[in-house]
Amino acid sequence: MSIFEVWWVWLALALGLGTAEIFLPGSIFLGFAAGAALTAPLAGLTALTLPQLAVAFAVLSLASWLVMRKVFGFRQSGIKTFENDIND
Repeated sequence: MSIFEVWWVWLALALGLGTAEIFLPGSIFLGFAAGAALTAPLAGLTALTLPQLAVAFAVLSLASWLVMRKVFGFRQSGIKTFENDIND
């Protein structure tokens, strides 16, 4: 039995990735954190092996990142130009 087959390890990984998102913002670690948090019940309630949990983590991470991208939208970057002056 691998350490990654224990449910609380996935929650600890989710917490670590969520913390990484705070210090290194970019909305990338948040998808992985959600994927790890969603993988924890699978590890605890089912008898999945490590490769199966890794695939579940990858699929859930991608799905949660896509959902968050759809809900929160795209980050607009670049130069902002204004046509009207606020003082006019």
